[in-house]
Amino acid sequence: MTSKATHIQAGYIALNDAAPLIIARECGFAEAEGIDLHLHKETSWATLRDKLAIGLFDVAHLLAPISVAASCKLFPLPLDIVVPMALGLGGNMVTMARSIWDGHAPASGPVSFDAGAAGARLKAMIKDRRARGNPKLRLGAVHPYSAHNYELRYWLAGCGIDPDQDTDIVFLPPSTMPDALRSGALDAFCVGEPWNSAAILDGDGVLLTTKGHIWQNSPDKVLGVRRSFALDQQEAHYALLRALYKAAEWIESPANKEELCRILSAPGYIGLSETRLKPGFNGAIKTGLTDPERLNMPDFYLPLSRAALFPKESHALWFYSQMVRWGHVELSDDHIARVRASCHPEMLRAALAPLDIALPDTQQDILSAQDIQSPIASDQGLGSLGPDVFFDRIPFDPDALAAYVAGQRVSKN
Repeated sequence: MTSKATHIQAGYIALNDAAPLIIARECGFAEAEGIDLHLHKETSWATLRDKLAIGLFDVAHLLAPISVAASCKLFPLPLDIVVPMALGLGGNMVTMARSIWDGHAPASGPVSFDAGAAGARLKAMIKDRRARGNPKLRLGAVHPYSAHNYELRYWLAGCGIDPDQDTDIVFLPPSTMPDALRSGALDAFCVGEPWNSAAILDGDGVLLTTKGHIWQNSPDKVLGVRRSFALDQQEAHYALLRALYKAAEWIESPANKEELCRILSAPGYIGLSETRLKPGFNGAIKTGLTDPERLNMPDFYLPLSRAALFPKESHALWFYSQMVRWGHVELSDDHIARVRASCHPEMLRAALAPLDIALPDTQQDILSAQDIQSPIASDQGLGSLGPDVFFDRIPFDPDALAAYVAGQRVSKN
């Protein structure tokens, strides 16, 4: 590294999908781009968000809906950021406490992780608990403005469960979820890997369903970049985006999975055993059950394929629609314009131009309309899009957002 290397301060949470930042540093991709990347591990999303807001971080591994909330000015501290890059697709699961599962387990036969089937099973559990006079299930998510919260709510409502009346949803940092499940503070949670696998492999959890079953190839985290850094240090900003692209490419290669988990297992990074890290990367998900013992889901987490790094307006607007649906923000043309403006694929295009990477032609499309993968113009780089179907198969058209929200309700079927 030369003396002219640019120092970049980056915050992250100990999750598998922070891997691009960690690998960019550890495998030399940042250094090769002239970046001296300093990584700072935080426990909670609120702390990470605030440190980004006050300028302690230049960039951060960030919950995608936090960027949407920031664009709508929903935080006490102004968070002026741009989103030039997403940080993968998928990577979350819903895990239930074994003690709760064992009291309501199916009598026999294999368990389905299909979101509809899992939701029906959960609805029956809730009905049974109500009849017994048991308290409502307490479900954990990582932050009010998170994919976890909104996808959990979407799934519950679509299965006839009112998330506000039939359950209690509380918010905890990701790394505390397994302990909360073990102690009985939570009955189930939705969190990113490796914290589901940690609970399951410790014998405390049972898999209910996955993010990919609720919404195929769906977004979760983004790279949040302070606007002042993105504009004032454009060369360094673009260099970091190239380093993260190369890191994602390295992560996705099957040949690197062992080394990847070894690096992330270090106490300074995620700090869990390689055994607990691997399922979230190779898609061989332990279920905590005997039938089936394992769920094989090769596309459980995609760091690069299917345009996983591309920041799409349609994704941001879907999260906004759920904020409106659940009363977290008002619907307004000003908010919609701000949410659209928060996504900056032109920055990613400019940064990756020297690498001749194929990127989608549009950042807005109708979600849940694509049942199969479709090619991007070139067969280089990101290659294909989709499928992106919601479990209830209801499409989302960003240009008809108000009608979409108006048509949503808790299904009682």
